[in-house]
Amino acid sequence: GWNMSDSKENKLFIPPQYCKKTPVYDEEVYKEEVQLSKLDVLDPAKILYLCENLTDRTTKPLEVKINKFLKSESEASMVFLINLLSVSEEARVQVVMDRILDSNINIPLSEEAIIAIVEYKDNSLKCTDNLDPKIQGLINEIVPKESDVIIIPVLAMERKVDEAFKYFLTLLLNTRECEEERRLKKQCQSLLSVARKLFSHLGDLSDLLKEIMSEARRLTNAERCSLFLLDPDHMHLVAKVFDGVSPAEKQTEVRIAKDQGIAGHVAATGQILNIKNAYKHPLFYKGMDEATGFHTRNILCFPIRDEDNIVGVAQLCNKINGHFDYFDEQVANAFSIYCGISIMHSLVYKGIQDAQARSKLSNELMMYHMKVSDQDVADVLSCSCSHAEPNFSSFAFAPRKIIHREIPCYILKIFEELKLIESFRIKKETLARFILYVKKGYRDLPYHNWLHAFCVAHFAYLCLKNFKLVENGYITKLEALAYVVSALCHDIDHRGTTNSFQQQSNSVLASLYSSEGSVMERHHLSQTICTLNTEGCNFLDSLNREDYIKCLDLIKDMILATDLATHYNIHSRQLAMAEQGYTKTNPEHRYYLCSLLMTCADLSDQTKDWAETKRVAQLIYSEFFAQGDLEKKMGKEPTNMMDREKASIPDHQLEFLKECCICIFKILAMIFPSANVLVDAISRNIICWEASKVIFDKLCVEDKTSYEVLISDELEEEIQATLKTICI
Repeated sequence: GWNMSDSKENKLFIPPQYCKKTPVYDEEVYKEEVQLSKLDVLDPAKILYLCENLTDRTTKPLEVKINKFLKSESEASMVFLINLLSVSEEARVQVVMDRILDSNINIPLSEEAIIAIVEYKDNSLKCTDNLDPKIQGLINEIVPKESDVIIIPVLAMERKVDEAFKYFLTLLLNTRECEEERRLKKQCQSLLSVARKLFSHLGDLSDLLKEIMSEARRLTNAERCSLFLLDPDHMHLVAKVFDGVSPAEKQTEVRIAKDQGIAGHVAATGQILNIKNAYKHPLFYKGMDEATGFHTRNILCFPIRDEDNIVGVAQLCNKINGHFDYFDEQVANAFSIYCGISIMHSLVYKGIQDAQARSKLSNELMMYHMKVSDQDVADVLSCSCSHAEPNFSSFAFAPRKIIHREIPCYILKIFEELKLIESFRIKKETLARFILYVKKGYRDLPYHNWLHAFCVAHFAYLCLKNFKLVENGYITKLEALAYVVSALCHDIDHRGTTNSFQQQSNSVLASLYSSEGSVMERHHLSQTICTLNTEGCNFLDSLNREDYIKCLDLIKDMILATDLATHYNIHSRQLAMAEQGYTKTNPEHRYYLCSLLMTCADLSDQTKDWAETKRVAQLIYSEFFAQGDLEKKMGKEPTNMMDREKASIPDHQLEFLKECCICIFKILAMIFPSANVLVDAISRNIICWEASKVIFDKLCVEDKTSYEVLISDELEEEIQATLKTICI
């Protein structure tokens, strides 16, 4: 009999032919039976007693009690409920009479078939011939064929059944909903537990695959599981794990074409495949069972995806005590997401580990060639030269004339004269080793090389000494230490190209630092920290924790300040600070001053005499034109300043000196009047470059490039004559 509620989902069906009586009546008898059936109603006490006892939290015990009640009231020989589930599109029997089945009996049933069944309005369901064939098959599977049919009045039975279901159908359906909610909750908790386990095995792909197989079997209650990963290079599916055993233990590996077999079909279509009977499926290969002795009954095969593509296929075999159902498919779909994410993360992690290993090997090779021996350190510390260059502490001194091999000794001298070694209890041996490692960190470039680093560090020394920055409280001793270190390291491992070139060429450095800006400067900072962390080089380890962290922060700010883009961002605030007066206790003023001092040190070559400035220009444009040549090879159009065929060096230099350099040094002179000598030096160089324009124009007509004119003897002779004329 049927109970028709408002919802079309989760209907209950009791086969009426298994009541004791299914006669055909004549009209008179029929009317009499109808009249008698009005008196055949359920006992209210029995209904109340039944409802009082329907307190179970799951549907199976409820169905047992309902079956007993219906059997008692209808005098049927067998009673069971067929659950029609539209969500999973199946009919299910889980209790027959008072016996809870060990394994549910399920048959697939389309949603259309379910709707057709529950929308019957007449008595056609009293005959099994009118039922869906699959429902008939389900009934025949449960009811013994030799059972006798005992006849009872049908209408009377229907009346009782209808009345009974009015009381307990809602309770039964609500219990089923609660049961489903508990199942979903348990499933979610299981998946979360799986995710936690999977992500704890990312470090080893083999262990991860074994864990995936173990969890897949547990979640779906399968006997066996295989995992195939897609090999895109050879278009194969490769089985790395069978039943949780890695190839290393079994010494085996299975490869199948991407589009062959069940796994290949799932990989090609991306659709889950639930096979109830493996031997009847055309894609199933029986040879594997024959080779292994394993008998495959049913298969659940599902794809594993990353964000965009299928990366593998998992295949579950033989559901224990049944076959894979709709809910197993749902679990597999959810599980496959965690599988895909964890596998891809494991592969990425493996790639990172490999890259780190390669990087470590490269670093070891580099450090071997960069290695500073103890003898090198001892040679610096025991150098017998006086290192007493005249005017070494004068702004007019040109540090480029220092003998190259003596530069480390002069840097030690700078630290000693500024009393940095004494103040911070720096170990001279450690400092000397650090200096030598920094020297090796500079590449052999025309301009941005070790000599340029020394020039910038020398200017930092000049500012500290001549402006008495520490003595007059403009900066602290710690800031002075950071200033000298930053000046020395500010261009370490420079590549001879600009930040814009790094970004346009999509270099490794750009991929690391472009999102933060100041690509090269951040690389210089990174190399500085790396050098400090090299064994035997951390001369700052004598600082307490607070000063150590502060010193590193200062070094970071000062090295980043050498990017002219950073300077232009704060130029107006530096100018306002100089005009309003420097406040020594103002943290912002201290930052602006340290940035200004660092920018001035980086540009200090422009404050030397004309001969020195011209030599520096030759080095700078040698690098610029090398970059321009690279850009042309890349199919890009370099700027005129970088193009050896188009560059007008005097014009570029005048623009740089007038719009950048002299403005910066004027701010410095506003704070420290003695810095006016630097402004005057730049002004003289401006005059020289303006005088050179005529000479450049004359010589460039003779099919010479601007750079060829710059390095020619004729230019120097003409400039010297011009300087005498204007009495410089």
